[in-house]
Amino acid sequence: MDFKGSETIPGPRAEDQLPHTAEAAAKIVVVGGFGVGKTTMVGSVSEIKPLTTEETMTQAGVGVDDNFGSATKTATTVAMDFGRIKITDQLVLYLFGTPGQERFWFLWNGLFEGALGAVVLVDTRRLEVSFDVMGRLEERGVPFVVAVNSFPDAPRYPLKELRTALDLSEDVPIMECDVRRRTSSRDVLMTLMRFLHSLAMTGSLA
Repeated sequence: MDFKGSETIPGPRAEDQLPHTAEAAAKIVVVGGFGVGKTTMVGSVSEIKPLTTEETMTQAGVGVDDNFGSATKTATTVAMDFGRIKITDQLVLYLFGTPGQERFWFLWNGLFEGALGAVVLVDTRRLEVSFDVMGRLEERGVPFVVAVNSFPDAPRYPLKELRTALDLSEDVPIMECDVRRRTSSRDVLMTLMRFLHSLAMTGSLA
């Protein structure tokens, strides 16, 4: 058989290969309304080149998609974002960012499948969007933490007031973050892992 002219399919880049010390992996979803920073968070914290499914926004979305506070946003996630980060030599997190536009929320069910936990990104200019997001997680029994993304032009409120406004129970962690900064996004993930660990220790994690 003549294979002349056939192309060799390249393997994964060295930096994209799974660490040989990895013994366990966990699926984490990053959720929130449109334009809250999900793609930015996955991209800033991922140790591999993130996979994105962004498409250019068109006139077809006018009157359908709520882009409040995102007038300069020209692309949107239509399926998912994907990244990976090593928490310890043994534990790796696979990150799945969900689409924010409501017309793509039907994809969330598949992305939630098998998720150990979630990060809910919040924009203080649109707190009302967060209720549907958290409700869907609660329906599926997915534990989550809330991260308030610090947009430059967004109003700032004490976390205690935000907890009340979002009707969060006292045990659910809430923190401020800047998803553009890797260390800030990593701190959010570490808070989620500590929260999941505490739930596991008390037998509350299914």
